[in-house]
Amino acid sequence: MRKEHISDALNLLNDTFIEETGSLRSCCRMPQNNAARQKIHLIAGKHWKWAAVAACLTLALLVGNQMLLQKTSDTNQTVQTENLPMLSITENTSDDMGFEGYLANDISELINNNPWSETSQPSALPVYKNPLSYDGPFHVTGADFGKMREFLIDIAGRLGIDTNSLTIADNEPDEEEKRIVTEKMEGDVPEGCFNPTELIGRTNGIEITVDRTMRAVVSFEPAISLPKKYNFTDGASYEETVAVAEYLQERYQALIQMKNPQMNICGGDYSSYETGFGFLQEYQIEFYDKGENDIDAMINYNFNNIEFSCDDDGKLYLASICQLDLSQKMGDYPVINTEKAKELLRKGNYITTVPYKIPGENFIAKTELVYRTGAREEYFMPYYCFYVELPEEERDGLKTYGAYYVPAVDKEYLTNMPFWDGSFN
Repeated sequence: MRKEHISDALNLLNDTFIEETGSLRSCCRMPQNNAARQKIHLIAGKHWKWAAVAACLTLALLVGNQMLLQKTSDTNQTVQTENLPMLSITENTSDDMGFEGYLANDISELINNNPWSETSQPSALPVYKNPLSYDGPFHVTGADFGKMREFLIDIAGRLGIDTNSLTIADNEPDEEEKRIVTEKMEGDVPEGCFNPTELIGRTNGIEITVDRTMRAVVSFEPAISLPKKYNFTDGASYEETVAVAEYLQERYQALIQMKNPQMNICGGDYSSYETGFGFLQEYQIEFYDKGENDIDAMINYNFNNIEFSCDDDGKLYLASICQLDLSQKMGDYPVINTEKAKELLRKGNYITTVPYKIPGENFIAKTELVYRTGAREEYFMPYYCFYVELPEEERDGLKTYGAYYVPAVDKEYLTNMPFWDGSFN
């Protein structure tokens, strides 16, 4: 919820270049995992996305020459299993500096409005192919800048902006910026490093950015003050956050643009950094469309949603809108139940960024079904997310719950099954 901060590794660049290529916070779901409905606190710090050029320089500073290194059926649908393509699990998709962990006194503090329920478990769920393909650290194909532009213009229209007043450009660096980066990287610039990754529209104090994953950020400058009776700050209570969400839902219904918006107050974890008043318990404000059935709700919850963020002064400064491209549907795949998923969990068939083996089944505190929607996932498919208490990470009386992901698609349709070997995934 706070404004972005760029890594100290970028201090070698001048201020203008940093502003031009600064990071935007990723909206919707977990960073890379992008699945759970809580804000992630990484034990080593919050997760921020860096723009492509900044990432190029950071890679050079860190690794040097090694760099050459989207209507769905009802929950009771008949499962058609014939001719379903095989799927592969993408394991190494994390760019996080740390691991996915949540600080809380008890798991009951971690809340969200995930529409999935174990009592109404669907027999099958849709899987989609990610349109983006990654052939290297920066060489990405499949981005549709036409769709990105349409999305940007649509958001501007929701805000009542005259699109004729909108200046739209991509974020490809100019020649001088390319020269600076090339010199600092001693000529070893990886393929695709300078390719544009975003479209940016600007007009009268509003900036709209759409990245190639079809995630958009609306930045308000100056930030917008809310009526004094609302507390829209880090550390606001759950009740205060609900009140702010109700106000924002009414005030920005055109921007939210949903037939049946569902409020999702998620979070409840404590900040991973300690303030002078101890750790702050934080909540996020999000909305998703309920749709026409349970599966619609699950898809919108994971892929089509909007989050509102405050700045340090309690003003509205960002609206993050997620509308991932789900045009390449692979089919509706049979999914396993939670008990089968727990069997796989015990065997180590999971993906995690947590550097610890699960200490025991009795440490599993919570389970939910989510989609992993990170940019580098080859397929957007459902997973069971197990929140596991980590005794090694207890901090000042607060427990840490790590996230472990087990594929929910029946293994009959998977070409590979993840196995945790102690490394980060």
